[in-house]
Amino acid sequence: MSRTVSSWILCSARNSIVLQGKGRLYSVCIPNRNKIKWKLVFSKTRPYPAGSCSLDNIFSLKKAFRHTSTEEEQFSFQLSPSQINEILRAGELSHKILDLNGKNVNSVLRFESNQLASNTPIEDRRSAATCLQTKGMMFGVFDGHAGSACAQAVSERLLHYIAVSLMSRQTLEEIELAVECMKPVLPILQWHKHPNDVEYREITSQYFESLRVYWQHLLDLDAELGFSLEEAMICAFKRLDSDMSLEVQAPQENELMRNIALQVAFSGATACVAHIDGVHLHVANTGDCRAVLGVHEEDGTWSTLPLTRDHNAFDEFEIRRLKREHPRSEEKTLFVNDRLLGILMPTRAFGDVQLKWSKELQHSVLENSCDVEGLNIYQYVPPNYHTPPYLTAEPEVTYHKLRSKDKFLVIASDGLWELLSNEKVVQLIAGHLTELNVQKPQLAFEKPVNLGYMHSLLLQRKSRGIASLDQNVATHLIRHAIGSNEYGEVDQEKLAAMLTLPEDLARMYRDDITVTVVYFNSEAIENYYRNN
Repeated sequence: MSRTVSSWILCSARNSIVLQGKGRLYSVCIPNRNKIKWKLVFSKTRPYPAGSCSLDNIFSLKKAFRHTSTEEEQFSFQLSPSQINEILRAGELSHKILDLNGKNVNSVLRFESNQLASNTPIEDRRSAATCLQTKGMMFGVFDGHAGSACAQAVSERLLHYIAVSLMSRQTLEEIELAVECMKPVLPILQWHKHPNDVEYREITSQYFESLRVYWQHLLDLDAELGFSLEEAMICAFKRLDSDMSLEVQAPQENELMRNIALQVAFSGATACVAHIDGVHLHVANTGDCRAVLGVHEEDGTWSTLPLTRDHNAFDEFEIRRLKREHPRSEEKTLFVNDRLLGILMPTRAFGDVQLKWSKELQHSVLENSCDVEGLNIYQYVPPNYHTPPYLTAEPEVTYHKLRSKDKFLVIASDGLWELLSNEKVVQLIAGHLTELNVQKPQLAFEKPVNLGYMHSLLLQRKSRGIASLDQNVATHLIRHAIGSNEYGEVDQEKLAAMLTLPEDLARMYRDDITVTVVYFNSEAIENYYRNN
């Protein structure tokens, strides 16, 4: 990126009148002498109430690197390569599945994940866990809007709801008995978390009670066969959304819990969750996160297999669904400027009770709350709001039986897909795999080994540039997403500029980005077909 382009970015921010709504909500830039104010239709996003944990410094750019405003006099897009790497790699997470007795029977080989903030704090969340009472692993990406509160809650709770939905009646009875007798409860999930991942510890007890009421409901169903995996995922998504809606209407123990419940319900989040058990892959999607499979064909080429549809105003199925659910008189007002009721890009999401509750319920809940304005929650009823709910958290579930040629699964928030196509993402991962294999150090030494020979090997390794390669493929994708030029090559100047964009400008150029890449164990998949 040239100095001219960098100057243009800064100039455009200082002189702009309107910021086009690329993200979830309308964002209007209002020049006011020496200040630029941002007005959000739903909420100014301060997602955590006073007294609770703050995410301001988690996965967001260090203040030493990132500018807070385009109005700063000393404004620079300069970053050193080491500073760029420090920023890009701050949110890296990877986990390799243990190889037991030389045989890894799990169809998941490993996963790699990363996040890069645009919002401060970041509104995306991610989850990864191994099921302990049932089989399989789960991976989720959650894209928050109007704050991070809803995405935070869903990332903590949804995988538990899915796991409980899959449990046998006997296991549920054992867990319920343990709770009744005040004995330790069997662990449901083994989480794989980043050290900086946080939880709503202040409200954990309420989350557990809601989960318990849910498994009691499952026991009351008296269904011996239980749910299929698709049914379990749909039921879990819908039940969690319902619980979050009910929790904000119920009396709370203290003001802090009340504030968290309010912010969870009045913000929103889209979600994409994959459940992998052997060769059985299920993906549940609500909103516009996306899951794509990377397939290595027999002729050596790579192809993509999308496993989700973006639920938004550009999807014909969603348009028809919403028209079926509402009167004909509302056909012309359901979508305004390619947004649901002119407000929201996704047509399915958790939270967002402003598009689910009646006007009366919204007014009642907000009227009885202490300081909703202090929480940056404002009652806004869009025009032509006649027959709610307009929004649902019900997911669309896709099943795919893994083949040995299915090499990896990519789950990412729309911040990645806005910048890279499905094909480009698969191509980048395939190239990264090839590069890693080529650059693996050769351990077959000539004998006798002498110092000159060792020095020669080190020079060869250095010449291949192994030190500069991102070991985490999610970082590799983010680097290319924000730093690629028109030739598909990473431009260091552009990369530095995109990383130092001030908070009042960053969202014009990129959204929060969260990526999780799951690699499959081809040998384990081949063994399944061989044995069956």
